Amino acid sequence: MRAPLRRRVALAAAALVVFVCSTAPVYWMVTTSFQRGTDITAPTPTFHPFGGTLANYAKVVERGFFPQALLNSLVVTLSTVVLALLLAVLAAVAVARFRFRGRAGFVVTVLVVQMIPPEALVISLFGVLDGWQLVNTVLGLVLVYLVFVLPFTIWTLRGFVAGVPVELEEAAMIDGCSRASAFRRITFPLMAPGLVATGVFAFIQAWNEFVFALVIMNRPDSQTLPVWLQAFNAGARGTDWGGVMAGSTLMAVPVVVFFLLVQTRLTRGLADGAVKG
Repeated sequence: MRAPLRRRVALAAAALVVFVCSTAPVYWMVTTSFQRGTDITAPTPTFHPFGGTLANYAKVVERGFFPQALLNSLVVTLSTVVLALLLAVLAAVAVARFRFRGRAGFVVTVLVVQMIPPEALVISLFGVLDGWQLVNTVLGLVLVYLVFVLPFTIWTLRGFVAGVPVELEEAAMIDGCSRASAFRRITFPLMAPGLVATGVFAFIQAWNEFVFALVIMNRPDSQTLPVWLQAFNAGARGTDWGGVMAGSTLMAVPVVVFFLLVQTRLTRGLADGAVKG
């Protein structure tokens, strides 16, 4: 076998292993959600959902506060992503395009904040929100998520803004555009794929967050989906794995739909082409 062919076979085998390892937990979650309780706990696992049941999904839908938890998660996550992107674009442009006093300190702060374990701040943040009467409110949870999502979005978008040559903006300004107009017409469209990619990661962070939602949204009607899902683990008979897997599958649907809607923008091909041109 020639070396290039062996290399392609090895790469294909590695890609197959990564694909199987990545999708196996998802496949197990979905197939388990269609199984009966006796099949889930049987000594011999069932690897296919044929002849399964929708009873687990019926339990999820009929369980109290599911629509409210879904609505809370959507509102909190979308609000966090929109606010984070708006603020992060301004901060990323300032850091990538301008030299100002304290710029290095700001960049270091953005990095350091990402290293702080969120659990270390739960009690203090709860005290602050309680003082502001924002416990069990969407606004309170959005503010907390914004604190932890914003540094990541700033740091990521900074790289995308810096990847667009400033000469393109300068050329537009020579042709009569203002600085703001040059950014809007040139830089912003070219960094759009980065904006979408950053938004996807911010969406996933906010959608799956559990600890802050558990502490801050402690009223049943204000819970988000990750907190609501733990209700299947609180029964006297132990964990209802069928309900957990069905709820997890339904919880993953909005993320998959969101990803499918924006996945065509998750490349930097447009920016790379503009640079070469």
